[in-house]
Amino acid sequence: MTLKNAINLFNRLGSETTKKSEIKVYRDFIRILTHLENRSFTKSEVQSIEKELDALALNTNTSKGIKHFKNALQRFKKYLAETFSLIAKGYYIILGIILGSAIGLLFGIILLSSLERSLGISLGVSVGTLAGIIIATYLESQAKASGNLI
Repeated sequence: MTLKNAINLFNRLGSETTKKSEIKVYRDFIRILTHLENRSFTKSEVQSIEKELDALALNTNTSKGIKHFKNALQRFKKYLAETFSLIAKGYYIILGIILGSAIGLLFGIILLSSLERSLGISLGVSVGTLAGIIIATYLESQAKASGNLI
C-alpha cells in the first residue's frame, strides 16, 4: 500500500464515522503518513515503509473495528522509531511523566521520610514529575530540531 493510498483510506474512514476516538486514530495516521510523504526518503526506504503498511493489513477488512487500527498505529510508530529513529509528538513527555513519577515516588519515600509520610510522597512525586516533564520537553525539542519528530 502506498502512502497516498493509506492517506486516502484514512480520509475515507474518518468521513464515514462520527466517533471521536476513531476520528482521532485516523487523524494520527493521516498526520504521520503526510509527514512521511513530505520527507525525503530513498526508494528502498519508501518501499520498506510501504511493505510495513501492507503488513499492517489496513485495507483487507475495515470491519475489524477501531481496536485493529489502534494496534496498527502503535506498531507503525514502533516501526518508525526502530527503523528511522522517528518519534511521535508527545513520546518523550509521556515517558518523562511516567519515569519522573516513579523516581519521585522513591525519592519521596526514601529521602523525604522525615516529613509526614504522605507529604514526603506527594512532594517527591510532584518534583519527580516536574523534572521528568522538563527533561522530556528538552529531548522533544532536540528531536524536532534534528528532524526526527513526526
